[in-house]
Amino acid sequence: MNKSQNFALIGAAGYIAPRHMRAIKDTGNKLVAALDKNDSIGIIDSFFPEADFFMESERFDRHLHKLLRYEPEKKVDYVGICSPNYLHDAHIRLAMRNQAHAICEKPLVLNPWNIDALKEMEAETGKKIYNILQLRLHPSIIALKEKIANGPKDKIYDVDLTYITGRGNWYYFSWKGDIMKSGGIATNIGVHFFDMLTYIFGDVKENIVHRHEKSVASGYLLLEKARVRWFLSIDYKYVPKELAEKGQTTFRSITVNGDEIEFSGGFTDLHTRSYQKIIEGNGFGLDDAYPSINIVHAIRNINPIGKIGDFHPFLTIS
Repeated sequence: MNKSQNFALIGAAGYIAPRHMRAIKDTGNKLVAALDKNDSIGIIDSFFPEADFFMESERFDRHLHKLLRYEPEKKVDYVGICSPNYLHDAHIRLAMRNQAHAICEKPLVLNPWNIDALKEMEAETGKKIYNILQLRLHPSIIALKEKIANGPKDKIYDVDLTYITGRGNWYYFSWKGDIMKSGGIATNIGVHFFDMLTYIFGDVKENIVHRHEKSVASGYLLLEKARVRWFLSIDYKYVPKELAEKGQTTFRSITVNGDEIEFSGGFTDLHTRSYQKIIEGNGFGLDDAYPSINIVHAIRNINPIGKIGDFHPFLTIS
């Protein structure tokens, strides 16, 4: 039986942190320390009430170093990172300075060259950096990847990706609404979809942006095996009327040659499965993160061309 591993968690009061806490618990491991500048962290009592909690990164860093130097049985083996996007790079480095592997939420970093620098840190420390890319583990996505891989080698598929997740005014005043901190909407809510698309359909040949604003972004990707029209928004008005009338604020759709890919369910344990693979040494690393980070970095720097060419049909909604 494998020895229980010690974990620390950065960004422990955030939305996604409970999935990491559950993953640590369900894989038979222990959370020994957590960091967040906010102290609304009662959720931790459901998982690891005995974990040490810090609100300043300096004290948290010192604590991890103390465990490393003086209490080796409590040394942190992995640091989970759920902090705001622009802090991921710094928090990965904090983990590696304390001789721990890093498990980071997407986007791993905001720019491709940040990955190059982190590769150097991996080589220097001997520790690994893992990215949570849980869509790759979703049963429907696995089945689609196998179907495309086993299909005609020269076939180019037509894909429409639509993701609307309604957000209130708070979003624009938080770090998420600051493109310098979040990377913008395509990075913040779209990066895992772009990862999934390149994972299935291959590398990018062409990247066109039709619209890019704070609340909506849309464009066209030509991949090795697909023509992709994509649309992302946090504006409630784009939720289809029949769903909005039922009080639904989120709409997610992927069609391949007109056929809907059903993946509304099956998300509940994907973080746990991600952790299992990481602990086994089979997690998704820096090279896996490259394609989607390249895409979203390009989207931020491409001038939108408007409704020209093969654009997503939701762009016609005023």
